[in-house]
Amino acid sequence: MTGPDVDTVREALTGVIDPEIRRNIVELDMVDDISIDGGEVTVTVLLTIAGCPLKDTISRDTKAAVARVAGVTEVTVVLGTMTPEQRKAMKEKLQGTGTRDIPFNRPDSLTKVYAIASGKGGVGKSSVTANLAVSLAAKGLRVGLVDADIYGFSIPGMLGLSGKPTRVDEMILPQIGHDVKVMSIGMFVPPSQAVVWRGPMLHRALQQFLTDVFWGDLDVLLLDLPPGTGDIAISVAQLLPGSELLVVTTPQRAAAQVAERAGSIATQTKQTLSGVIENMSWMEMPDGSRLDVFGTGGGTSVAENLSQTLETTIPLLAQIPLDTQVREGSDAGTPVVLSHPESPAAQAFDTLAESLRRRSRGLSGRSLGLSPV
Repeated sequence: MTGPDVDTVREALTGVIDPEIRRNIVELDMVDDISIDGGEVTVTVLLTIAGCPLKDTISRDTKAAVARVAGVTEVTVVLGTMTPEQRKAMKEKLQGTGTRDIPFNRPDSLTKVYAIASGKGGVGKSSVTANLAVSLAAKGLRVGLVDADIYGFSIPGMLGLSGKPTRVDEMILPQIGHDVKVMSIGMFVPPSQAVVWRGPMLHRALQQFLTDVFWGDLDVLLLDLPPGTGDIAISVAQLLPGSELLVVTTPQRAAAQVAERAGSIATQTKQTLSGVIENMSWMEMPDGSRLDVFGTGGGTSVAENLSQTLETTIPLLAQIPLDTQVREGSDAGTPVVLSHPESPAAQAFDTLAESLRRRSRGLSGRSLGLSPV
């Protein structure tokens, strides 16, 4: 039997994806050497950092990919570490050179950016964000999630994430939970430690999440905003002027009135308000009836009043039932759309994700960089 050649092995290695960067290891120049002796193949792979948390995954996937090549009888994977110069070259390949900017503001960016807001706390905004993100990812979209609630971060726990993100020099790699790329201040501070920052520091943290993190090519970026219309809401409008707002409320009148104020910020920030999400709309009872725990009509009221304020139609996008499985999934780090996809709440999240997924990335209003002939 003819033994394998270097080109064939290298081609096989293009199927090995770095689990953090989501690019293949050949494209990332991580394959340092391929040596072949008959059917025995030794591949040297350079990790971005010595303590790469997913080195075992890379090693296993590399061995499996090479073992499938015809004529290979034995595979040895040697792990090394990139030099500072090699890391710099990879970083420039991924992010380019020169001044760092926010990739989602570039004229050629097709990423839909949704900032998920609420007027007050306790309406389930973060659980809505987490489930929506995971549901969109399950539909095949590339999804990123910024936990912009600096004081009240909760997204890492809801998606089962712990530990700190990997750094490649100044570039930060987002952690990945249920196929969603995630960044949160909660990944950098102990869970019990309070974040005591003033407005400028909040702005800078959000800016770093958008510029220093390598997000790659996303279809959708979600931002979980803190309640109200404070510093972060203003910073999002400044840093991501093309972002669209989704307002979360519950059915009761008190929550609805406050939610209207959160939505009306669009009149001052010039953002698009894409719709209203009513959470905890009712509880499904064993006999099939519905118990309106928090009353009715809040979401409809918010949508109608904001339509008048903004002089455009603001739809009520979804009504999410009150479901203990949502809370259980959030506590366990596995959102209800994965743990109990048949539940009424999960199906409502799925319908919401499908409605947003249909808003495909488009080029309307964007410069194509073309000149008439």
